Amino acid sequence: MKNLKLKSARAALDLSQQQLAEKVGVSRQTINAIEKGDYNPTIKLCISICKELGKTLDELFWEA
Repeated sequence: MKNLKLKSARAALDLSQQQLAEKVGVSRQTINAIEKGDYNPTIKLCISICKELGKTLDELFWEA
């Protein structure tokens, strides 16, 4: 399932996939794969992404 919440939160801060990737210590391809729903990140990576984007785990990764 695509993670449009992550993509939207990243875009709202005017961050490219590359910029977010550098901030959390992964490749741009990893961020792309998470957004496309092709990669299930570790909880540690989820938390790092949330901190950089100012969001909670629920806001970015919880599926209703």
